[in-house]
Amino acid sequence: MSAGKRQGKPAASAREVALDVLTRVEENKAYSNLQLNSALQRASLPREDAGLATELVYGTISRLNTLDYFLERFVTKGIQKLQPWVRNLLRLSLYQLMYLDRIPPHAAVNEAVNLAKRRGHQGISGMVNGVLRSVLRSKDELVLPSGLPPAERIALEHSHPLWLVERWIDEYGEGAAEAICRANNEPPAVSVRVNTTMISREGMLAELEQAGVKAAPSALSPEGILVYGGGNMALTDWYRDGQISIQDESSMLVAGAVAPEPGMRVLDCCAAPGGKTAHMAELMKDRGEIVANELHEHKRKLIEAQAERLGLGSIQAVTGDALELARRYPADSFDRILLDAPCSGLGVIRRKPDLKWTKTPDDIGEIAALQRKLLDSVSTLLRVGGIMVYSTCTIGREENEQVVRHFLDTHPGFGLPEDSGGTWGKLHSDAEGAGVQIMPQDYGSDGFYIARIRRFF
Repeated sequence: MSAGKRQGKPAASAREVALDVLTRVEENKAYSNLQLNSALQRASLPREDAGLATELVYGTISRLNTLDYFLERFVTKGIQKLQPWVRNLLRLSLYQLMYLDRIPPHAAVNEAVNLAKRRGHQGISGMVNGVLRSVLRSKDELVLPSGLPPAERIALEHSHPLWLVERWIDEYGEGAAEAICRANNEPPAVSVRVNTTMISREGMLAELEQAGVKAAPSALSPEGILVYGGGNMALTDWYRDGQISIQDESSMLVAGAVAPEPGMRVLDCCAAPGGKTAHMAELMKDRGEIVANELHEHKRKLIEAQAERLGLGSIQAVTGDALELARRYPADSFDRILLDAPCSGLGVIRRKPDLKWTKTPDDIGEIAALQRKLLDSVSTLLRVGGIMVYSTCTIGREENEQVVRHFLDTHPGFGLPEDSGGTWGKLHSDAEGAGVQIMPQDYGSDGFYIARIRRFF
């Protein structure tokens, strides 16, 4: 280390990085994953510390209303009156005390007090010290009151907004709603998709095993592999050389439902960042044409970069509003259409925990209205006999089977195909029988909805 470095500002700790991220997320309504990634790059923490910072950010956001519920008992003037950074310092410290057994309580408290001293004045550090030591003395009393109504108990025990728990209870029942919330607080699995234009899944598994990486074939996707303790797979030569892509298992089912064949013309209406687009090109053996549409130019470039990394030449990335596609292309001109529709994203809460705190019931109604318009518009581009797949990464009926059922009821030329469409067709159908609803608790993968629609005339 250089002398300049020794004399400069001390390196940020894992807790300091986490505190900065949590405060920016709260103050600027920023996305936690983007803020965390950039903060970790700036801080250059050792791997173990980067892991702790990640755990503190996602864990604190995941358990937000439970942490606030208990902190209210110990903060005299109420936690909402505190400065955002002080509030978040108490939250991440309580998260360690309640949920992380491997961190000694005194270490969590001392680090919090030291952080408070560096960032604030003596009064703040004294308050932080007093609150956390009171928590330690009363730790056995940090339990929810008995007799809470089911929705309130689930919302507090598993830290989800009450309105969302009530909605899921109404749609799926109390047991399923609690299972959804519990699964949303579990760490996400690491799964990769094999680029079968370059290597077979068996060949990739053999390479991983040879490199000492523990892995297993996905039970959901024929191209999927689950990786255990392999670190960041995006930093491997396998990824750089285009042999694998990082994708959730549920998401991998979508291209299989589209079932594109070599030589087909395919439209991907809302394509960025291009994972499903690339998967379809791989299934087509890169023979044919995929028009990958994206609203934003910077996201179109992500699709092109993905195609280039994977060595796929059949993808044509274009920019435009998906609602305008019917004006840009002739009717009946595509063999397959994928509408991976804009949605609330409530199936991927385990990856993006801030989603559950930022969405509202009104958001869902507005999104569902857009989804109906998109499905209606792009359907005119499907040829007779062609297949259109509607998918979302959410789990509510208003955005899923109700959208598909409305479309089928108002478009007599379209219906559900008799064939199951591969692996995804073996999964449980939704209540309307219009598609497949994968829940976060079903396979340890993201919550996803997939419906397959054929044009008959």
